[in-house]
Amino acid sequence: MKRELIVRSDSNAVDFALLKDGKLIELHKDIDDTNFNVGDIFLAKIRKPVTGLNAAFVNVGYEKDAFLHYHDLGPQLSSMLKFIKRVSMGKLREYTLKNFPFEKDIDKHGSINDAVKANQSLLVQIVKEPISTKGPRISSELSIAGRYLVMVPFSDRVSVSQKIGSKEEKDRLKRLVKSIKPKGFGVIIRTVAEGKKVAELDKDLQNSLNKWTAMCKKLYKAPTPSKVLVELNRASSILRDVFNDTFTGIYVDDETLYNQIKDYVQEIAPSKESIVKLYSSSVPIFEKYGIERQIKTSFGQTASMSKGAYLVIEHTEALHVIDVNSGNRSNKAKNQEDTALE
Repeated sequence: MKRELIVRSDSNAVDFALLKDGKLIELHKDIDDTNFNVGDIFLAKIRKPVTGLNAAFVNVGYEKDAFLHYHDLGPQLSSMLKFIKRVSMGKLREYTLKNFPFEKDIDKHGSINDAVKANQSLLVQIVKEPISTKGPRISSELSIAGRYLVMVPFSDRVSVSQKIGSKEEKDRLKRLVKSIKPKGFGVIIRTVAEGKKVAELDKDLQNSLNKWTAMCKKLYKAPTPSKVLVELNRASSILRDVFNDTFTGIYVDDETLYNQIKDYVQEIAPSKESIVKLYSSSVPIFEKYGIERQIKTSFGQTASMSKGAYLVIEHTEALHVIDVNSGNRSNKAKNQEDTALE
């Protein structure tokens, strides 16, 4: 199996195409003009809770308020609010949470008015970037993603990716992570952690802890709103999420981006540094690898199916509309039920 990452850059955006044996399986776009990327963490301020939506509008510094639903507050909201207040006032300089007294979890089915108040400061993370007339979607259940592990502050739970099939491997990874994780932090074990040794996992966890510490140091007397933790650049975050030993090539048509990716691969997988190549042909990179054609086929309004039926897919601001059409199958089946089954 051949896996390749093709990176196309222009003045406004960077496109990332993940190929599996030449077939496009993932496509990502990074628009350069946004300061509100998925994974970024902000010290924000509640503008106003809205009872009818059981949500709050939050000032994160964007032209439109961000939207925070009650279910995205996280069970340990009270502990997080207490922590922020003490750190911001300089009353707490220990950021590891091992001696921090946790508060009781908030009610799973509670009201936004009981959880937060107007003008209250809290930490939030971007989970959906701004689109059209809407501000970003946010959560106050924070996570800091590493290569193998995702660290979750104000939690003690350890969970394993369901994509790891072996029960023995899941148990091994859980046991190792429980032996190295600090108190007060939960951990989600990612698929790429499969087969990794404790030293590799510990190094990854320490990197996330260092990010947490650096973020907490920024909270002291920080203005609201302000960005306190920046997610990796898009290229590095995609590589962190999808890169594995089966990759055979990473091709980049921009020299600056090429150097960034090469440095990151050298850091996470030194033996694979040589697969990062700078593309310099006059033929556009997406045309060279057949990606442009696959994009037009995949992202058109009509998607044909193997037995003659087809889908018409339309995207609106509120939802996706999918119309299922029988096509030439309707002339072959004996009745309506057989047509639907086919």
